[in-house]
Amino acid sequence: MSRWSPRRRAVQDAADTPGVPSAPARPSRPRRAAGRSMRRAGPLALLCVLASLAAGCGIRATSVPVDAGAAPSRVGCVLPTDQESPPGGDGDAFVRVYLVCGSRVSPVEREVRMPGGRSAAERLPVARKLLAELKRQPRATEEAAGFETAVPDDLTVDGAADGDPDEALRLNRPLGELPPFALAQLVCTYADTAVADADDGVILGGPAGDGRSRSDDGDDGDAGADRAAAPLQRYECNAALRTSPEEAVGSGTEA
Repeated sequence: MSRWSPRRRAVQDAADTPGVPSAPARPSRPRRAAGRSMRRAGPLALLCVLASLAAGCGIRATSVPVDAGAAPSRVGCVLPTDQESPPGGDGDAFVRVYLVCGSRVSPVEREVRMPGGRSAAERLPVARKLLAELKRQPRATEEAAGFETAVPDDLTVDGAADGDPDEALRLNRPLGELPPFALAQLVCTYADTAVADADDGVILGGPAGDGRSRSDDGDDGDAGADRAAAPLQRYECNAALRTSPEEAVGSGTEA
């Protein structure tokens, strides 16, 4: 069977018949230049390849340098539980001494020879013993855990001056001149000891007017009012004081 259609056969017959003009050839369409298409596709393909490579490598474009911050600190303000305590003798007791660690004050345990009881007669000896512990250089294990002290070496404590409450203690520096962290250490170390009042508050003041207190020897004379001139403040070792020692000076109430 012939594959030619009737129209095509008729055209062919007319071409073969003498005197019959042949059908005009159909004009061919101009072919697009392949080079132009390739030139357009080249840059686009290159961009696609670069984008896929960047995405595959996990690279994120950024116009500014990124600061990841300082490396985290390993200091945790926690002493090892297996540390050995120095051998103690009769009358030694474990006491909590508050030291500075980071931006707060935290307790450490030390074995100290302390006067027994919480009587008024023991208040000043206990205060002086605890102050001596606060001024000591931290032990190796304490220092390794990040503990330090802010209490000045020349700080001293005396008993109440005339006109003061019995629980008051006088320092040789005005309260406002103490480092705030040192004041927080004193308050929290003295709380819950014979130094504190019945409600575990600590009453502190600067030096008496003439530098003498009830614990000094000699005739009081007429200077009692001058010695009580420096204001007294009562402090509590609460969470706010422990976590924000820089606010210690203003955290007291008038005693």
